[in-house]
Amino acid sequence: MRVLALDTTTRAGSVALVDENVIVEERPGDLSRTHAQRLPAEVLAVLETHGVGLSAIDVFAVAAGPGSFTGLRIGLATIQGLAFVTGRPIVGISALEALAQIASRGVTAGALVAAWMDAQRREVFSALYRVTSAGLFDPGRLIEIESAGVGDPECTLERWRERLDPSSAVAPGPSTPLGAGQPVVFVGDGAVVYKGLVCGRGGPLRRVMAPPLLAGAVGRMAVARARLGEAVDPGDVHPLYVRRPDAEIDRERRRVDHQERDRQ
Repeated sequence: MRVLALDTTTRAGSVALVDENVIVEERPGDLSRTHAQRLPAEVLAVLETHGVGLSAIDVFAVAAGPGSFTGLRIGLATIQGLAFVTGRPIVGISALEALAQIASRGVTAGALVAAWMDAQRREVFSALYRVTSAGLFDPGRLIEIESAGVGDPECTLERWRERLDPSSAVAPGPSTPLGAGQPVVFVGDGAVVYKGLVCGRGGPLRRVMAPPLLAGAVGRMAVARARLGEAVDPGDVHPLYVRRPDAEIDRERRRVDHQERDRQ
């Protein structure tokens, strides 16, 4: 199964060609240009490099969010357009889950992985997972403890405190959580931005991993999900925004202001 995967959740993003369980190539985007300027050319360039035509792609995959609103819309539209043209299905993948899958490499079952993406405004997109013994990129590899959300990083850590605090595992017993006492891996640009906050209280039991390219993982995850029948028609893939777009918030504020003026 050949998969063409795209990630536009960050400014650079990445694109990858995956064949079965092998990442044939994964390359970052050109930071000097916007997603709108370089897509779909960057995607097609990867195929051309390996002599693979669009018709040879079985499934398209895209990081569905969260992330930049503009980037998500452009990435999704690009992949949908290619899928419509070829009549192929799409698999949408959470960028947070893709980050956690990569970070779970070499981590023992029961350990926790926290995915943090910088959401600006001193907020992070976040999700928390527990690693299982299933294979890397398998849908059963991660158990979602807290689903995708957005908020203040310090408040997020406080909300997770009981799960992350190693002191709760000092006296092992029948009720001790699987993986207690193992390092918690934080991954993503949000984890890097707030590394001091993340590691300030957890000491050696919290490790921060720099944000990796995501398209390869998105492609590998899509292969597994497509085999489970989770690939969908192009029009059935929707972005995972988590936070409302600024334009929508501004429209609502203007509407409220207008209503207030009318009442005066």
